[in-house]
Amino acid sequence: MDIDYPPEAQSFRDEIREFLAEHLPPDWTGPGALPPEEREELRHRWRKILADRGLVAVSWPKAYGGGGLSVIEQAVLAEEFSRGGAPERDENDMFGIDLLGNTLIAVGTEEQKKHFLPRILSGEDRWCQGFSEPEAGSDLASVRTKAVLDGDEWLINGQKIWTSAGPTANWIFVLARTDPEVPKHKGLSMLLLPVDQPGVVVRPIVNAAGHASFSEVFFTDARARAVDVLGGIGGGWATAMTVLGFERGSQITTAAIEFGRGLDWLRQLARERGRHTDPLVRDELAWCYSRVQILRYQGYRGLTALLNGQRPGAGAAINKVIWSEYFRRYTDLAVEILGIDALHAGGPGNGGALIIPVPGTPNSAACWLDELLYARAATIYAGSSQIQRNVIGEQLLGLPKEPR
Repeated sequence: MDIDYPPEAQSFRDEIREFLAEHLPPDWTGPGALPPEEREELRHRWRKILADRGLVAVSWPKAYGGGGLSVIEQAVLAEEFSRGGAPERDENDMFGIDLLGNTLIAVGTEEQKKHFLPRILSGEDRWCQGFSEPEAGSDLASVRTKAVLDGDEWLINGQKIWTSAGPTANWIFVLARTDPEVPKHKGLSMLLLPVDQPGVVVRPIVNAAGHASFSEVFFTDARARAVDVLGGIGGGWATAMTVLGFERGSQITTAAIEFGRGLDWLRQLARERGRHTDPLVRDELAWCYSRVQILRYQGYRGLTALLNGQRPGAGAAINKVIWSEYFRRYTDLAVEILGIDALHAGGPGNGGALIIPVPGTPNSAACWLDELLYARAATIYAGSSQIQRNVIGEQLLGLPKEPR
C-alpha cells in the first residue's frame, strides 16, 4: 500500500510552510495559549489573510473562487495548519464550506453555485444547519417544519433545535416538508434562506460548558426564493444524506490530524503531571494512539474515494462512530490526568470552540474541561452512535432492519 502523496502535493506543502513561517510568530504555540477575546480577533484576521491568498477552499473549482486543486492539497493544507498551530476555523465556515459548499458543488444548479459559493468564500454569507427538531432528532425523516410555495417564494413555518453556530449565522439551510401527502422520506426539500428577516427568530442555548454555541430557530412565515431549493423539490432526503456524508466522512482526514496533535499535547500533559509512568494512563494513551492511526488510514481511504469521484456514503458512519467515541474517551483521559485541578479550573476556557488546549498555559485546565463537556455531545450530533451502528449493520453488513 502506497500512502505517499504525489510530488505536486509536496510542492504545495513547501508553499504552505513558507506561508506559515511568514504569518505566524517564531515562538507561536497555537491559539489555545490566548484569551478568548484575542483568539476571536486573531481568527477574523487570519480568515482575511486566507481569503486574500485563495486558501479558504483550495479544492473548490476556480470558476467559483476556489483554488482549483484536489482534495490531496486540501489534506496537505490541514496537516500543515495543524502542525504549525494555525488559528482554528470559524464554525460557520465548517457549515458553509465543508458541508453546504461541497453539497452545492455536488448537486446544486449552476445558478446556485455562481450565486452562493463566492459569497461563502468571502464570508459575506455565514451558514448554519437547520435539521434537528424537538420531535425529529435522530429520526430526521420525521421533520415537521413545513414549506408551501407562494408564487415565487416559499413560506416556511416550524422550529429547529440544536442549531450549531446559529447565533452567528445569517443564512441557514433547512430541511422542510414540502409535500405532506407522500411517504415521509419523499416529501422533503432542502431550502436556503436568510436568517436576517422578520420571520426567523434565533434563541441561543447555553451548553454544559456555559457557552451559547448552538440555538433553537423558529420560522413564522419565513421566506425563501422559489429557486433556492438545493437538490430539487422532493429531493431533500438525498440532499441531506449528502450533507451528512460530508460531515461524517470527508472531515476524517482533518479529524485525524487535529486529534493527533491533541494527543501530543495530552502526552505532554501526562509528563508535566508525572502520570506518564502510570500503567493505566499509558494504556489509555496507547488506546488513543491506535484510534488516531485508524482515523488516519480511514482518512486516506476517504481521500482515494473522493479522488475517484465518489461521494461519502454509508461507510462514513464507521468514521463517525470512531471519532466521536474517541473524542469522549480522549477528553475523559485529560481530566483524569488533571485530577483535582479539573474541579477548580479557573480562567476562561475555549469559548465553545474545538481547539487544542496548550499544557502549561494559564487557561490549560479550563480548556481541557471545556473540551470534556463539549465532547459529551459528540456521540449525538451529526447522527447518534446508535443510528450510525444501525447504518453500518443494515446498509454495509446487510443485517435485518431494526424493528420499528
